[in-house]
Amino acid sequence: MEKRVVITGIGAITPIGNNADETWKGIKAKVCGIDKISLFDCTGYKTSLAGEVKDYDPLKYFDIKQAKRLDRSSQFGIIAAKEAFEDSKINKENTDFERVGVFVSSGIGGFKTIEEQCKINCLKGHNRVSPMFIPMSIANMPAGNITIELGAKGESISIVSACASATHAIGEAYKTIKYGSEDVILAGGTEAAICRVGIAGFENMKALSSATDKTRASIPFDKERNGFVMGEGAGILVLEELEHAKKRNAKIYAEVIGYGATSDAYHITSPAPEGEGGARAMKRAIEDAKITPKDINYINAHGTSTHLNDSLETMAIKTALGEAANTVMVSSTKGNTGHLLGAAGGVEAVICVKAIVEQIVPPTINYKEKDEECDLDIVPNEPRNAKLDIVMSNSLGFGGHNASIILKKFQK
Repeated sequence: MEKRVVITGIGAITPIGNNADETWKGIKAKVCGIDKISLFDCTGYKTSLAGEVKDYDPLKYFDIKQAKRLDRSSQFGIIAAKEAFEDSKINKENTDFERVGVFVSSGIGGFKTIEEQCKINCLKGHNRVSPMFIPMSIANMPAGNITIELGAKGESISIVSACASATHAIGEAYKTIKYGSEDVILAGGTEAAICRVGIAGFENMKALSSATDKTRASIPFDKERNGFVMGEGAGILVLEELEHAKKRNAKIYAEVIGYGATSDAYHITSPAPEGEGGARAMKRAIEDAKITPKDINYINAHGTSTHLNDSLETMAIKTALGEAANTVMVSSTKGNTGHLLGAAGGVEAVICVKAIVEQIVPPTINYKEKDEECDLDIVPNEPRNAKLDIVMSNSLGFGGHNASIILKKFQK
């Protein structure tokens, strides 16, 4: 028998807040977390803006030895996971930790560590490369470190599917609990790729915005969009089997009811024509949720602020929802946070949970110029009070990876 899966904890660290509540307050207050890059000297780069986590001091969260042995991506993942876990109030008295899993993804892993150690190898020789290089840099280490930190002994995996990684992690965690393999899973993503080589790589493939005005850099669905802005941080959900949550009298934020994932099988970076791969992911999620397109009140779009993504995602939504696309509310919160790559879907799922709880639709901030190719109700510039029973979150990754999850206001 299929089991119901609910969300009982949330955690985040983002460019607009160092926890989930601060992040949500930033969304409602229309805060733009994008600013001049401070993590390295970007003189000579065409890209000068990014969404960095503000006022971050690892020693507030870790002792000196631990901080030195954890890449920034693992640090963010642990911080968000601990917040979500504490929020859930799960402990060893009410939960079997051998049935607690960790599905936390990263699109790239310890990119800053890779950059630093490759430089040492080139300048000082291979004998000077840190013995911690591999444990700090591989993409599964945020998940592994979270299991160690929390003592979670169930299934632990890290799905690497570029910008769809965190949404894939949440979707696969939902399926794992739904079919009875685990009672609880921490699911989401973490990323920290704002470094010289990270910016250079995306810049040279013409993916990043070269805007210098932070209010006109990450502008999803705006006709003047010219590339995404890289962000960093983490977003984690605690997913839990409903009866397990009820038995321990847990606070329930929302329910996960649908998940769909597909491949474009088309191109390494460009979405499939007319967004057909993304459309199929949405259709699969709708079918899995056993709902109709008109039941969806709001979609948190992938909405990266690149020309192709936003126009083709618009087409995908129209294909997947049909006539319901004319009335569904759609927005992208990447105007607030920038694009967190493998962590994007985790942070956006946290935002969707808060939207359901407070019945407020996040706005697409800094929107000015209407684009005929993006003719959806994109909730421009101002939050909107609205009935939110069912919401969808989309993530689309390089390589043609597509993932959609559907969340529902919890009803007993």
